[in-house]
Amino acid sequence: MAKTTLDPKFLPLVEGRRIASFGTLNDDGSVHLTAVWYLYEDGSFFVATSSRSRKARNLAARPRATLMVESRKPGSERGVTASGPVEILPGEKARELNARIYRRYLSAAALADPQVGPVFAQFDDITVKLKPTLWTWWDLPELDALFFGGRISSTPAYVLPQDI
Repeated sequence: MAKTTLDPKFLPLVEGRRIASFGTLNDDGSVHLTAVWYLYEDGSFFVATSSRSRKARNLAARPRATLMVESRKPGSERGVTASGPVEILPGEKARELNARIYRRYLSAAALADPQVGPVFAQFDDITVKLKPTLWTWWDLPELDALFFGGRISSTPAYVLPQDI
């Protein structure tokens, strides 16, 4: 079900350190989908990227995006999709936000490595701010309890393991 606000029970999911899927629209109407690191703060998602990237060019032409965060942990599969307008943040604000995003995903040693930390900082020169106006979510254990009497979660081998 689509809502204009996020159900608070999903905050730990979006505030966690996960890889998100980020979608923008190409010129031909197809979706450009990429895996991204992100920061969720004050009701907005922040994504570091290069101003030369496909997603940045798409957003300059069509400033709307969708971001999906999900947990694929067997037995607790759930996810959130957020869609809405974007704002491109350049300059010092982008550098500050991007550094915070990198610290969420990279160790201090990686950031200090001259072939890692500075390369990210140099490549990603803008930050995309997505302010969701539409949220959707799913929770497999909840759906399992409601429609299948808990059989999916409680019966071994009903859900096959995913490839890693």
